[in-house]
Amino acid sequence: MTMTPSVPGPSPLPPARFALDRWTWREVGYLLANLPLAVVGFVCTVLVIAFGAGLSVTVVGLPLLVGGLQAARLLGRLERRRARSMLGVRVDEPSPLAHAPRGEGVFSRLWSGLKDPVGWRSLLYGFIRLPWGVLTFALTLVSLFVLWPVLPFITRGLTTVDRAMVRGLLSPSDELERRIAELESDRGVVVDTAAADLRRIERDLHDGAQARLVALAMGLGLAKEKLTDDPEAAARMVDEAHGEVKVALQELRDLARGIHPAVLTDRGLDAALSAIASRCTVPVQVSVELPGRPAEAIEGIAYFTVSELLQNVSKHSGARSASVEVWRTADRLLIQVTDDGTGGARMEGGTGMAGLAERLDAVDGVFVLESPEGGPTTVTAELPWRDRAA
Repeated sequence: MTMTPSVPGPSPLPPARFALDRWTWREVGYLLANLPLAVVGFVCTVLVIAFGAGLSVTVVGLPLLVGGLQAARLLGRLERRRARSMLGVRVDEPSPLAHAPRGEGVFSRLWSGLKDPVGWRSLLYGFIRLPWGVLTFALTLVSLFVLWPVLPFITRGLTTVDRAMVRGLLSPSDELERRIAELESDRGVVVDTAAADLRRIERDLHDGAQARLVALAMGLGLAKEKLTDDPEAAARMVDEAHGEVKVALQELRDLARGIHPAVLTDRGLDAALSAIASRCTVPVQVSVELPGRPAEAIEGIAYFTVSELLQNVSKHSGARSASVEVWRTADRLLIQVTDDGTGGARMEGGTGMAGLAERLDAVDGVFVLESPEGGPTTVTAELPWRDRAA
């Protein structure tokens, strides 16, 4: 199953029936509010077109038109929220307006605003809503006092058209726009992950090597004081300090390996993954078949993905053997880690699977886990292949 988390959609709507349930009243409220909100949207649209387009030949016309498109964007956002809360319609938020690069002139920035498809579709939505708002307001009001036995069916039919309008005109315009919105969300995951890694490094330095080096400095200071009075005691303290230095150096090496191991930089994934496998508590067979080395960032993500998966094998699987396979297919780097343990691995449970899925998703990767009860467990990860810079 795919471990990349997905956003849950709304619950399916119950079928309309001869009963005034909560869905019927929410739909009635939505339809009655259509008219005043449609009037606001229509007035905004007419003003934008009349003043912005009409004055576009002057200096102030284009800025007014761009400002009107931004106002239409805001009205579209409010309509999406209203449809989400009252009609159960989930529509992704369009991507923010792409601004012209810094250093570009005023005309380039205005042109970026004028090309905004979300703003233009929101304007169209506001324009066609007025006649529809008048119709739905009148029909709903009449149904409340005259046709109330069939009110649920009338409101469901009318709001079905509203749902189609919201999805058709206020949703992201195309796959590229939806992808941009996803990448905006993934960027937050990357930032949070980087911040967590920095906090971990700081904590490890403070609690490990730093504390040991402070104790080492104090011990050497005492040895210096005893050097003339008690040379033997000073020699013993220097020996102890020498041992502490070795331990501190090992801790720093381990910490550096957790940031970016030298073997990965110097020799690539094959040697680096073999080094990880040698530290696993179960025998691991490693097979890396790559035509070359991927980009540094992709190589690092692949390394740390396998590292964490093998840690899970050591700690949680109860396996007797495991394997790691890495290969390239077209423009994808594939990783497969398999163990013959007890299975039953899940995304939750503190095994770090959720974090791995988020990290891979943030770089357009895929994370798939197959772990039936009784085993075996197979994790397949895909990363985009990007060639290493020359």
